[in-house]
Amino acid sequence: MKTRKLGNQGLIVSALGLGCMGMSQAYGAADETESIATIHRALELEITLLDTADVYGPHKNEELIGRVIQDRRDEVILATKFGIQGFDGKQMLINGSPEYVHQACDASLQRLGIDTIDLYYLHRVDPKVPIEETVGAMAQLVQQGKVRYIGLSEASSETIRRAHAVHPLTALQSEYSLWNRDPEDNVLPTLRELGIGFVPYSPMGRGFLSGQITSPDDFAADDFRRTLPQFQGDNFYKNLQVVDRVKEIATEKGATPGQLALAWLLAQGDDIVPIPGTKRRTYLEENVGATDIQLTPKDLQRIEAVAPKGTVAGDRYSAALMSTVNR
Repeated sequence: MKTRKLGNQGLIVSALGLGCMGMSQAYGAADETESIATIHRALELEITLLDTADVYGPHKNEELIGRVIQDRRDEVILATKFGIQGFDGKQMLINGSPEYVHQACDASLQRLGIDTIDLYYLHRVDPKVPIEETVGAMAQLVQQGKVRYIGLSEASSETIRRAHAVHPLTALQSEYSLWNRDPEDNVLPTLRELGIGFVPYSPMGRGFLSGQITSPDDFAADDFRRTLPQFQGDNFYKNLQVVDRVKEIATEKGATPGQLALAWLLAQGDDIVPIPGTKRRTYLEENVGATDIQLTPKDLQRIEAVAPKGTVAGDRYSAALMSTVNR
């Protein structure tokens, strides 16, 4: 596995990470035995970056990862997030207060069974708290040795600049894929200007670009994707046409559409480290295969032609959840 540098503070990670959320929530029934085997397999494949958050489960995902890495801590760059305290049925409950920063970090350290979090993200920006105050408290965690590097998630260009002025950010984690390309407008140029790495989550369009989903009935009854506009009504079938066009190019390259989507992301810059999520070894191994795919300028032009920016139908989240995204 090749490595990439995130930010300018010295953090080196595998070119592909592993998103662990789906092991504990959102995408159908959990299978802890297979999830544990998947994490072990990721480490065998030299994936070093594992990504979780306190709200996943809630808490169960951090506890799971803590158990798995207990005797393999030196093989892992562990990233977790804080700031979403839960949901009230309609809205995310977001807390970026300095007091909560410290409480959340201590709780995550205990669940993970570790002394130091490698990369600690603010999961969502709290509109009630100046970002300078939240990041100031995160900087204290670094000074105390509880955290090595810090980052933000789903933050705007302006917020990134304000935060970085308080303490250097190592990475931003936001949704970015061939499917959703909003970061290209302002966020990605700002990250590159400031020397901040980019960690795209849902790099395969929440699995849609895998080509495995052909009907809304393919989602389990409790699958989170059923609530997302991109997977509802006419949007589903419009977006499926995009997947079919990507699939044609992938077949010509001897790849799956998911591998092509990941290879496209990796080709957008050496400062980008996607974290495709999976709870199954089969899909993990398929994802890792994307790192061997070389896309020529002509390949990239063809992909752009069949899946240009703005082609996806529907919002990423419901209106209530979109309101929590800092823009």
